[in-house]
Amino acid sequence: MPDVASAAAEANPRASALRERRFAIFAWAVLAYNLAVVLWGAYVRATGSGAGCGNHWPLCDGPVTPQTPAGATIIEFTHRVTSGLDLMLVAALVVWAFRAYPKRHRVRLGATLSATFLVTEALLGAALVLLNHVARNASSSRAWSLSAHLINTLILLACLTLTAWWGSGRPAVRLRGHPAWMAAATLAVFAVLGVSGAIAALGDTLFPVTSLAAGFARDFDPSANLFVRLRIWHPLIAAGAGAWVLYYALSAVSSAVGRRLSYAVLALTGGQLACGAINLLLLAPVGTQLVHLLLADLLWISLVLLSAERLRD
Repeated sequence: MPDVASAAAEANPRASALRERRFAIFAWAVLAYNLAVVLWGAYVRATGSGAGCGNHWPLCDGPVTPQTPAGATIIEFTHRVTSGLDLMLVAALVVWAFRAYPKRHRVRLGATLSATFLVTEALLGAALVLLNHVARNASSSRAWSLSAHLINTLILLACLTLTAWWGSGRPAVRLRGHPAWMAAATLAVFAVLGVSGAIAALGDTLFPVTSLAAGFARDFDPSANLFVRLRIWHPLIAAGAGAWVLYYALSAVSSAVGRRLSYAVLALTGGQLACGAINLLLLAPVGTQLVHLLLADLLWISLVLLSAERLRD
């Protein structure tokens, strides 16, 4: 039985091209929306509002909508509403991909993986609530659940990025030899950096300090909480990861698109390191944390695109 998308493309190639162009615009918009959801989730954590709906999921404090909501409840409930809308947007992305592209097309694969990791994202978020790994919980098990959630978020953003990239007409990737190992190592290094940053941010939220001196004293105190003692590692990992990312971006690129992506990676790496230093000096205010996270997510997306361009078939 012929594929509907293939038959439509053969019958009217101009209409098919227009439909794919509109799909690409929608895919980039869904990616941007997911960035906003991620930032709001970080705001939930930074304000200690993760327990705003109690240990209920998906309902908020029992009913569908909170009856007498406090500030933390509104923040957490808003995050759940935006996440629910995200599920509908990604579902629409999958349906559109299967209608607009033929069988075995890379866009179908990207959309399907995006939906898969969005579901696991929701399940991991539910686990954080149900296990009470929110608000003021400073147990070591929270570090594991937080790390799993962060890695899943990065994979989700990567899948959405590739879906939009391929929907814009960019070629498929081919995993081959040295370029594939370089790309995998770079993305893995960034993921480790992201995990250390998430743990450091949680330490700043749970154990705020009034001065840099007091913060450094806590970092090296053997009796301090695990999140405080791990916090010191993030700047060190950032320095090493930044050097590796700069090396990767400055490596030979064969296309004009690749060069532009390399420049974006260089600019975002410099901005991210500068923002991290400012965040440290200002003792991690919520606003600076969110800017730091946004730059990190944009850098991750740029690295995914640069890797895809280098591995293009």
